[in-house]
This record gives sequence, C-alpha cells and structure tokens, in this order.
Amino acid sequence: MTRAHLDKKALDVASMFDTVAEKYDVTNDVLSLGQDRRWRRAVVRTVAAQRGERILDIAAGTGTSSEPWADQEIEVVPADFSLGMLRVGRRRRPDLAFTAADALALPFADASFDVVTMSFGLRNVHDTDAALREFLRVTKQGGRLVVCEFSQPAGRAFRTVYTEYLMRLLPSIARRTSSNPESYVYLAESIRAWPDQAALGAMVEQAGWSGVGWRNLSGGIVALHTAVKPG
Repeated sequence: MTRAHLDKKALDVASMFDTVAEKYDVTNDVLSLGQDRRWRRAVVRTVAAQRGERILDIAAGTGTSSEPWADQEIEVVPADFSLGMLRVGRRRRPDLAFTAADALALPFADASFDVVTMSFGLRNVHDTDAALREFLRVTKQGGRLVVCEFSQPAGRAFRTVYTEYLMRLLPSIARRTSSNPESYVYLAESIRAWPDQAALGAMVEQAGWSGVGWRNLSGGIVALHTAVKPG
C-alpha cells in the first residue's frame, strides 16, 4: 500500500501514528491506568474465535491486539495504515502477517474473513460509514463485527470529570511517555467529539449490518459494539 490515494487529513493521521509507534503501547498503558489490557481481553472474549476461522484485525498498530489469537493458533491478519506501526510490530512479532491497509479500501477479496475487529481506530477514519461498509464487504455471510472504541461515559458528573482528564491531564502525562506528546491533544479531541453508543450503533446498522448491539466497559469510557453480516 502506498499513501498516494490518501487525502491530507488521512496522511496527517498516518504520519502522527508513525511518530508515536515506538512507545505507543507503553503510553496507552500509562494513560489508561492499565485499563487497555482489560478492554483488549474483553474484545478477545467477545470475538470468541475458533480454530479454522480467519480474523481481520484492522488498526492493529504494533500487533498487541492480534497476539492473543496468534498465540491460540487462530489465523489473524493485523492490518494498519501506519507504516511506522507496522515496522515496530514486525520487529516484535515477525511471525504475524502484518499488512498495510486503508480501512476505506481494504486489499482483500469479498467475504475473506469470519470476523472483522477494530479497536480504538474507527474514530481516526475520515469516513466512518464507508469503513463500516468496507468491513461488511470483506466479511463472510454470518460473520461478525466487533468494534471497541472510546465512547461517552454514563452519568453527567462522571462525564465531566472524564472530559477534564482528557483535555488537561492526558497531554501532560503523554509528554512524559510519548515520542510525540502533541499528538495526544488530537487524540483527546477526537475522543470528545466521537458519537455516543446509540449513534454509533445506528451507523453500524445503516451500513448494512444486523443484530447490532453494544455494552459499556469502564462506565462507558469504552463501548464494545457487535454486529453480524446478514445472510
């Protein structure tokens, strides 16, 4: 994959992730107070993959999210549009089939996967609806979608505290752990502007998925959305 087809915003986001790749996993662990590990375990349980199935892990970054399936000898393709992330991932896990891929134009044939999953990447795609339709295209009939993404906390008081953390403390903490702390200002803003659980669920359904549902993790800081391809 080259980046010639990406617009300026997408190029900027890809370049940003390139610059934070080396310390990305450590920074996420610190900023989430270790909760990111719990969220990823929830994704693995929800996917409930079986041997013989094929999983597309889009926005896999350095492959941390893909490792549990690979370790169970389940076929998984970690894909990302950040070449910097892929380089770090290949050094860490050369056994994984890291693939450069744009969520809006996946380099896979129709009905290639039993499961498509994406953790903390959908809000960085500049056309969410198109990405959800592209995920549908590469999923087999009856296949599953699992999206783990930041969302809107339940309760006004908690939401206010969380927003203050995002916009004030998160960039400050990132300066101590990240190779590009200013990028976390963008990330905080993208989280705050992201649709709530019901709105994202409606978008998933409108893209053609059925059986759409979601559940909150950590009081709604994160939501786990699920759906099935009709057929």
